[in-house]
Amino acid sequence: MTNTEIAVLRFGARRLPRALASLRCRDDPDACAIDAVVEAASRVVVVGSAADLATVLTRLMRTERLDVEVAAASRWRGARRALTGVAQRIPLIRDETGTALAGAAFWLPPADERVIHGEAVVDDAVLFDGAVTGVRIEPTVSMPGLRAATLTGRIRPNRWLAGRAVQLGTTGARVVRDGVELPREAKRSAFYRHTTGWLRVS
Repeated sequence: MTNTEIAVLRFGARRLPRALASLRCRDDPDACAIDAVVEAASRVVVVGSAADLATVLTRLMRTERLDVEVAAASRWRGARRALTGVAQRIPLIRDETGTALAGAAFWLPPADERVIHGEAVVDDAVLFDGAVTGVRIEPTVSMPGLRAATLTGRIRPNRWLAGRAVQLGTTGARVVRDGVELPREAKRSAFYRHTTGWLRVS
């Protein structure tokens, strides 16, 4: 793979690893800029947070360009791997709004409460029914695609359940996706495996 086939998407004021300095780079790209970069590249390197990576994956999913290889790099070692690593298709997890999840999501109690009241299921298995202090959801690199666990004190996960989808019905919960809290509380929320995975460079 030549450098002309690899492009860098840098978010924020993050330092660009030296190994990526010779590549075409677009800073703080919006949807149109991501589309333009992807059009001319077979591999993109994301320098940014999990939320930034999710932004790129969301755009690839919505434009049906999941044939593009994606690497995440923030340090020297990660940058080298982004250039020379092999891409492997892994599950792509999204929510009901069509937004990808790259790192982790949380269902947390409303600001004035200590617990979530409701029920959550992972595929056909009950994750909780009643009240919990929170739930953590993570994508996995292998099938079925995600795992979820209730939290002890909002920090430590209890027993994980793996599945294709996790769904919540509640009287109210805050949704935090890749470190970003959504502006409105939800009474229903879901994360599930997209029909096509993404090509992660590792």
